Amino acid sequence: MGFPGSPVRAQVYVTYKPGVLDPQGQTVCHTLRDRGQSEIQDVRIGKYIEIELAEMPKERAEALLKRISDELLANPVTESFRVEVK
Repeated sequence: MGFPGSPVRAQVYVTYKPGVLDPQGQTVCHTLRDRGQSEIQDVRIGKYIEIELAEMPKERAEALLKRISDELLANPVTESFRVEVK
């Protein structure tokens, strides 16, 4: 943590679960291959979200962000998420 009152910065990464079709990733993969990038085997596209919170303990921030991610930022049926609190 920084100085008292300094915000907590966090990142949330949301990706498709293994086995879930990623049409946008497939399109990018095919386009790269069509452009001669034959070494590209697969592309998966997800979401990156930056969040700034009021000062709080890291454990509380992680718990809050996990709840928010599970309820709103990710579809728990098809997506996984990872939270990083700085």
